[in-house]
Amino acid sequence: MIGMRVAQVQEFGGPEVLVTASAPEPVAGEGEAVVAVDHIDTLFVQTQIRAGAFNEFFGVEPPYVPGGGISGTVTAIGPGVDGGLVGRRVAVSGAADTYAEFVAVPAAHLSPVPDGVGLREAASLVHDGVTALALLDNTALKPGETVLLTGASGGMGTLLVQFAHALGARVVGVARGPEKTALVRELGADHVIDATDSEWGRQARAALGEDGADLVLDGVGGQLGLETFPLTADGGRFSAHGAPTGTGFAAVDPEEARRRGITLLGIGDVQLTPERRTALLGRVLTEAAAGRLRPVIGEVFPLARAADAHRAIEGRALVGKVLLAPRE
Repeated sequence: MIGMRVAQVQEFGGPEVLVTASAPEPVAGEGEAVVAVDHIDTLFVQTQIRAGAFNEFFGVEPPYVPGGGISGTVTAIGPGVDGGLVGRRVAVSGAADTYAEFVAVPAAHLSPVPDGVGLREAASLVHDGVTALALLDNTALKPGETVLLTGASGGMGTLLVQFAHALGARVVGVARGPEKTALVRELGADHVIDATDSEWGRQARAALGEDGADLVLDGVGGQLGLETFPLTADGGRFSAHGAPTGTGFAAVDPEEARRRGITLLGIGDVQLTPERRTALLGRVLTEAAAGRLRPVIGEVFPLARAADAHRAIEGRALVGKVLLAPRE
């Protein structure tokens, strides 16, 4: 059997537990396609799972190959799949065992990558773009509303800024440091607040106005996320979907939310079926092809340096997405 390289988590721990290993090259089964991987999406949550967090939710046990999203080219198909797929550039969100040179996935879960969109850019959109669109669908952001975004310079935050701006919302972004705040402003935010400033909360209140934000999209969690809750307008919506600080999702008091008529949403509201993921990814790629969405890519690491990619993600110094490339 032909072998391929994968990046495998041997045990829970630091980035060093993510090592190169060999695995059998996948064979397309009924209704499946094999994709030669061009670029691999990475996520902060993958570093947390690797460290042993959220095991009760994700249920993975070492050794395992992290899963997520990829872009690449279809090289083989199984029974029941249209032969015209072979050679097509595709992307897929929510696949298993994606830190690999080849991945087998249900053909129905593949999204064609349009002309004008590079495979590198497509990989940077497969998860964050899908989740960003799902959040905006779920929270029903409307033109003219004011939205407060924490983590606005992150992989998903940069896309949320652009989507919200394109919808005609008034966007107030929160990021850390001059480089990241400058990027958020460049992407279309009306106001940008530097979270490293001790007065950031007061500045955010001034930018939002007395009524506060119609919608808060908290991609940070922890204390900073909790401090954004009072900035939500009465009758507004508060989405606590991010926790890259390692201190958990924003622990908002549900009783206070009820008293103020605020709708609370969480990570459970963006758990998507494969069918919805595929549909949303198609929309995201269409936006990118039309030039209305700009992916921000910080660095691409070879698959053999997956541990370094995780170190970069945890170090937070890079601005934009971190990707892996099996063939670089």
